[in-house]
Amino acid sequence: MTESLFPFAQYWWFYLAFSAFVMGILALDLGLFHRGHKEVSFKEATAWTCVWISLAMTFNYLLYLYSANTFAADPRLTSIPGFVPADAAKKVALQFLAGYIVEESLSMDNIFVFILIFRYFAIPAVYQHRILFLGIVGAIVFRGIFITIGAALIHYRWVVVVFGLFLVITGIKMLFAGDDKIDPSQNPLVKLLSKRFRITTTIHGPDFFVRTGSIVYATPLLVTLACIETTDILFAIDSVPAVFALTKEPLIVFTSNIFAILGLRSMYFMLAGAIDRFYLLKYGLALVLTFVGCKMLFLHHLWGGEFPITLSLAIIAALLGGSIVLSLIFPKRAEPLPAIEPAHGDSGQS
Repeated sequence: MTESLFPFAQYWWFYLAFSAFVMGILALDLGLFHRGHKEVSFKEATAWTCVWISLAMTFNYLLYLYSANTFAADPRLTSIPGFVPADAAKKVALQFLAGYIVEESLSMDNIFVFILIFRYFAIPAVYQHRILFLGIVGAIVFRGIFITIGAALIHYRWVVVVFGLFLVITGIKMLFAGDDKIDPSQNPLVKLLSKRFRITTTIHGPDFFVRTGSIVYATPLLVTLACIETTDILFAIDSVPAVFALTKEPLIVFTSNIFAILGLRSMYFMLAGAIDRFYLLKYGLALVLTFVGCKMLFLHHLWGGEFPITLSLAIIAALLGGSIVLSLIFPKRAEPLPAIEPAHGDSGQS
């Protein structure tokens, strides 16, 4: 079926309502639950991770109920031969779940990079939540832009092929690449900030800028935020096409992406101390990216136009779950992350 289940002209209000809901949650999170600057404990992070996952699953169930009722009353859809509203609603729910699992799994790859960035700039744990919060707000905006562009292009076969090839190549590179060494000082945005502002290596509380006399300095918090934002943009280049391989519905891509991003902060604080234990996860992610790329290239065609979402979900769960289980069965020899000195000297500016 080529007919969109959620055409934007008919569901623009849903995007607005969902965006308002997300902004309300973020405002409540920052203004009430995390008003002060404090270090997030493992217990608190675990509780919030459960909250975000429960919220995503509740939304998915409500989306299923809404879809089942709406599709049954939509003559545009019921007039399509062979269209069964209940089956279509179930498919929507499974596509959201698959997209959410892929996004959450790719987020775990983000977490390791975030750890290196925070260590590089020596950001105290008490200020990391604020940086991640602002980083997530930026990530939501950029994901929305990427998804809008992807939704406009995904109808062209050549774009599907390009996305598929990109995901397969990325997956293969990830599969055979060693552990990447992150050097935030080479980040283009960091270089731009260094040209535009004087940068102090001293932490001045939660401030991104500090004035000394008549001179305004950018603090390491601003530089760290720039690294976090650009890192997420790079990850989005992989993750957005990956979800479009699971569903052609922009509404599902958008909502599953946003819910995964919302839970990223809590997952970071929950896994920051143990992420190295799941050292085989990157291989599971590499195989998932390769698989979804193959779906775009030829698997959909082999299955008469659409690869079964239930089979996709089973393969993704097996690849990710297997890599996690194998990481725990065959633990990596403990190698603590080396201490990394800040890029700038202690002269107070650059």
